[in-house]
Amino acid sequence: MGFQNIFERYEIKYLITQRQMETLLPIMAEYMKGDQYGRSTICNLYYDTPTHLLIRRSLEKPVYKEKLRIRSYGPATPDSTVFVELKKKYNAIVYKRRIPLPCSQVDEFLERKAKTKDPQIQREIRYFIDYYKPLEPAMYLCYDREAFYAKDDSGFRITFDDNIRWRENDLTLCGPAEGERLLPEGRIVMEVKTALGIPLWLSEALTRERIYKTPFSKYGNAYRITQQRSK
Repeated sequence: MGFQNIFERYEIKYLITQRQMETLLPIMAEYMKGDQYGRSTICNLYYDTPTHLLIRRSLEKPVYKEKLRIRSYGPATPDSTVFVELKKKYNAIVYKRRIPLPCSQVDEFLERKAKTKDPQIQREIRYFIDYYKPLEPAMYLCYDREAFYAKDDSGFRITFDDNIRWRENDLTLCGPAEGERLLPEGRIVMEVKTALGIPLWLSEALTRERIYKTPFSKYGNAYRITQQRSK
């Protein structure tokens, strides 16, 4: 599977336990298979204004919200490919645009000194940067992910994220994948990504296991912790 750079889909989150995940995996095996990367570490660097305008607005649960982050698969090196991602959500539908770049070129791109091979996505990201400037690295978040996709190649995906870590210092993707735990050990963020809806077999399994939708923002919850500590 190659990297996809444009997404339009629903993303539905659930907070589950290790036991619930272990119950779901055998059911999923009939309809889904693990992606080629297996269990991997996802590293993210979120950008925000100096007053954290973007995450504060997001936590107000508006109809429309947007954010900018840089993502790498595992800790990056200057030569690693990373992704500059613009993520928007409107009426529960998620729209994501992203551009692959060598990590060493990210700052140049954000400062409008480097071009990419996708001028349309580049324009969208740069419009966002100009609209909210000044933007700066605000939060590092990483987690271990297991991802599964539908055997019928429908674009239906399920991911399980655990060991979620965050930090406000050393804001670089080239640093170690370390930070403070966001959730207690054994708590997992399950995310269903679909353009069409949840299939019946999964809906029945979720009902049986009493697994319910839970709005959850990794960046948002880490930001809340920082605000509680500053009081």
